[in-house]
Amino acid sequence: MIKPTATLLISCPDQRGLVAKFANFIYSNGGNIIHADQHTDFEAGLFLNRIEWQLDGFNLPKDLISQAFNAIAQPLNATWKLHFSHTIPRIAIWVSRQDHCLFDLIWRQRAKEFNAEIPIIISNHRHLQEVAEKFDIEYHYIPITKENRQAQEIKQLEILNHYNIDLVVLAKYMQIISADFIKQFPQIINIHHSFLPAFIGANPYHQAFERGVKIIGATAHYATADLDAGPIIEQDVVRVSHRDEVDDLIRKGKDLERVVLARAVRLHLQNRVLVYGNRTVVFE
Repeated sequence: MIKPTATLLISCPDQRGLVAKFANFIYSNGGNIIHADQHTDFEAGLFLNRIEWQLDGFNLPKDLISQAFNAIAQPLNATWKLHFSHTIPRIAIWVSRQDHCLFDLIWRQRAKEFNAEIPIIISNHRHLQEVAEKFDIEYHYIPITKENRQAQEIKQLEILNHYNIDLVVLAKYMQIISADFIKQFPQIINIHHSFLPAFIGANPYHQAFERGVKIIGATAHYATADLDAGPIIEQDVVRVSHRDEVDDLIRKGKDLERVVLARAVRLHLQNRVLVYGNRTVVFE
């Protein structure tokens, strides 16, 4: 049986003694550190840290850890988040017509590759409702047009709140999310069928084919108000050749999309991604 843990993700101005201060907070309260990693961005002058420890034997009750750590973090001008492994995140998967990423995420969740619940699927089409029914997941059909986008996004937010959703995964959801929506619900991971920053927007495989590229890729990133420009979590590539047609690029790209999105979701759920500015540090 896996013992419950707590994880701190910390960023603060770089200075001497930070590793010792954070580690000593765990040690002085009887904690056993099982993972610790850090990175210094010298250009930004930032220290970034992930530290995870077992809660068994830890002297502080869970509800007092934040208050106690804040007494250390505040004088250091630190930004931080505390996560507990036994808190199971709830995911909403958003889709349009394509099903490959949807199936992959559901199968991995059912196989317990990552610790999360998937209570709802939201779509702007009815095409994948049968998939949701097969897996006994609630399906919400919310069509989007230029005229109704604002009203429909209000409905989407209401649904997320109703189901206590922690993370939205855009698994080939072919709609632009408004800046206002992202401001209200920023925890959104998107899969883009290109190795960003190349070939943003629609039809990247067609763009890649026209340019005669030798490598195609996929990128999982956090959604921001700027199209396909959010902090990147995970990327991968596969080689292609002059013999490949657009359909071949799409087929190979779909394989990449599944894997890249699954990795990004897993890393996020394991609290291994620390965002600062428009960049990420991924503690693997």
